Amino acid sequence: MRGPWNICRRELSGLFLTPLGWMLLVVALFTSGFLFYAQLVDASGNVRYALEGALGGGPLFWMLMITLPPLLCMRLLAEESRTGTLEYLLTAPVSDAAVIVGKYLAATLFMALLWLSVPMYGLTLHLLGTPPDWVALWVAYLGAVLVSSLFVSIGLFASSLTQAPLLAAFLAFIACTLWLMLPWVVGMLLSQLRDSLSRFAENWETADAWIQGALESMNVFSHFGRSFLPGILDSSELVFFVTWPAFFLFLTVRSLETRRWRI
Repeated sequence: MRGPWNICRRELSGLFLTPLGWMLLVVALFTSGFLFYAQLVDASGNVRYALEGALGGGPLFWMLMITLPPLLCMRLLAEESRTGTLEYLLTAPVSDAAVIVGKYLAATLFMALLWLSVPMYGLTLHLLGTPPDWVALWVAYLGAVLVSSLFVSIGLFASSLTQAPLLAAFLAFIACTLWLMLPWVVGMLLSQLRDSLSRFAENWETADAWIQGALESMNVFSHFGRSFLPGILDSSELVFFVTWPAFFLFLTVRSLETRRWRI
């Protein structure tokens, strides 16, 4: 485990020693604070509603979720490949998996630090005499970190495919957006075409149910909203947010191995 943690410390120090990390942190904290304040005013002081809005209940949260990980990950592989430092890292006495896991942990910890601002809002309210539901708040925080880890893994995979950081960020942004919107878009199309398809395809009801089930299994909104956001810790949802990042990390390791073969 020393290899991944050494890589993680290296990447975290790199994030906080470059303007990009601080710029992302400032923008994200400002947006999160504005969202929390707006939700608090809109709910006439309803603390639980405001905290839920800042941790998944509002559109700005999801905009940050699909924007920040691609920007973080574009420098982790694509920029290092462009500058040539990745080749030195690949020839070091550390496995490809350790490199990827270390970078993944660094980006996920950075996102965890970012979302930690919301429990700080809860602490401020607690000191002012309006304590939040701490169990629900920390479960929602864990969910936000797990969602971040999923999009970080997607961003790392996109960053492994190119040497252009901006292209890597663009590919990751498109992939994260599609992951969020695909169940809704395909579901809407199926609802429009269901009558036509049922006339030309036998047993369409069975296929339709299978497609709907597959889309629901990929629906991040549903997995996050029915468990973590209301403060319910469900083991099946934990499996979802562990399995998919592991899959994308596996793809990233395979992509990185092709680079090692070319060195």
